[in-house]
Amino acid sequence: MTDLNISPQANEQGVLYHLDDRGVVTITLNRPEKHNAFDDQIIATLTQMFNRAARDNKARVVVLQAAGKSFCAGADLNWMKRMASYSYDENVADANALATMLHTLYTLPKPTIAKIQGAAFGGAVGLVACCDIAISSRLSKFCLSEVKLGLIPATISPYVIDAMGDRVARRYFMTAEVFSARRARRLGLISESVTEEELDSNVELLVSQILSNGPVAVAAAKQLVFDVKDEPLEEELIEKTSLRIATTRVSAEGQEGLSAFLEKRTPAWRVQ
Repeated sequence: MTDLNISPQANEQGVLYHLDDRGVVTITLNRPEKHNAFDDQIIATLTQMFNRAARDNKARVVVLQAAGKSFCAGADLNWMKRMASYSYDENVADANALATMLHTLYTLPKPTIAKIQGAAFGGAVGLVACCDIAISSRLSKFCLSEVKLGLIPATISPYVIDAMGDRVARRYFMTAEVFSARRARRLGLISESVTEEELDSNVELLVSQILSNGPVAVAAAKQLVFDVKDEPLEEELIEKTSLRIATTRVSAEGQEGLSAFLEKRTPAWRVQ
């Protein structure tokens, strides 16, 4: 249920949250003067906002974007200065907070779209990899830059490897070379690269496509990928997937969708 004590619009710790009448949540990194670099406060705020979108029944799709010229430059310099003096235990707690934020985004039970302009470096590549769909400007640049600082991209690694594959990840984890949007698309990190002028309209087209679909089915389809991808194609999996489609067909949304199709009318969930 929607938290009625929270405005559909919020601006906290350099992050904007907006829910429109269609059910589109836009979460905006809003530190353009720092190229939207994140620190422990930004991480905590993003975790809170991802959880808020997950809980809100009015939210149907989440767009993650950034203000200014850059999507995100990774870790904030002042945060890195503080980290340098952290104890081991403090570093563990700090890393766990980042890992929690990434996992919250990755498992968010609503479709997520990353809209990327400019640079996406370091941890920002993790944000991109955690989203279901990523659209970038053709001028965008990507870099897994951690080894340049004597560090490793540990917390983002499960999501980046899942998106790009392990052999490709080994190269970019070790070289820290900058790569283009064109290459990011070929590697699977992003879904599409378009001109800067086309970025908004292409994201809006995807949003419209998602809003035309059954919201319960969309969430179930996302979860289906998580549940099926690592399972062997054996009798148990075949039975499980058969039970899922049967359950979906007799559900309220499944019945409405089938009825609307057969009656040649608009289903109840369609945003006009």
